[in-house]
Amino acid sequence: MAYYVGVDLGATNIRAVVADDEGTVVASRSDGTPRGPTGIAVTEAVLRVVRETCSEAGIRPDEAVAAGVASIGPLDLAEGAVENPANLPDTIDRIPLTGPISVLLDTDRVFLHNDTNAGVIGERFHSERNPDDMVYVTISSGVGAGVCVDGNVLSGWDGNAGEVGHMTLDPQGLLTCGCGHDGHWEAYCSGNNIPRYAEFLHSEDDVETSLPIEDPDFSAADVFDHAEDDEFARYVVDQVGHWNAMGIANIVHAYAPLTIYVGGAVALNNPDLVLDPIRERMDDMVMVNVPQIELTTLGDEVVVQGAVASAMTGGTGDRSRL
Repeated sequence: MAYYVGVDLGATNIRAVVADDEGTVVASRSDGTPRGPTGIAVTEAVLRVVRETCSEAGIRPDEAVAAGVASIGPLDLAEGAVENPANLPDTIDRIPLTGPISVLLDTDRVFLHNDTNAGVIGERFHSERNPDDMVYVTISSGVGAGVCVDGNVLSGWDGNAGEVGHMTLDPQGLLTCGCGHDGHWEAYCSGNNIPRYAEFLHSEDDVETSLPIEDPDFSAADVFDHAEDDEFARYVVDQVGHWNAMGIANIVHAYAPLTIYVGGAVALNNPDLVLDPIRERMDDMVMVNVPQIELTTLGDEVVVQGAVASAMTGGTGDRSRL
């Protein structure tokens, strides 16, 4: 029996799984992502979670054949590390990953991906048709995409292809993204930034609302929870839907996917309020074939499942490589 490790390093949580040679997960563990003081603390947390997961699976770390690692970006593939992640504190400037994990597992078969690339690998691996042209989009604490074109998962020379959340949608640049640049898709539609966008819209037009805008804990969940009975909350959701549709339309024109799967906490927790506004606007925004736009089939497991599929298939998600 061969065993494979999958790791999902997110801005909030670290998750690891061990799967057998059928791709069945036999053990999983998770823990919070350290907020500092340095990237080494994050690396150490990743290694600890991997060790604990292997122990739960009843194997030594060096019994794993290969590992797939899905991570927040930006990545430095040559060094196998995360560089200056936008959604972690500024003190965390570098998180080594592939080198330390290779040492722990005693294998050089460690495949590092942007988390959204892992998402499209997972969707491709588990799809009945193993499609050659598809996209996975995450709308969560950040916004990003994993893209497969003609059977090739696009990673880019440095691992940062698919950072679509940082495409400029608003030429006026009214809001600043966590990366420091203005007008990015993520600045308006990510889970972290929807509350800021709501506050901005309310400052532009001080209407009555039941949204707890002044509350320090005001969140994206509040906006979606009030959308049914609060006119201003509905307006915010509609505006977010418009920006999301623009971003998806740009992806369609750039990559011509047959299917776009959407995941991430914002979409998974509010599927109709996130996906329906996108679908409704596609015919007006897209000049080519409109793809199917679906909620991810793998829920919040999509990224870590993609990491395992990457380990099993040499980084591709193509089942013919098993």
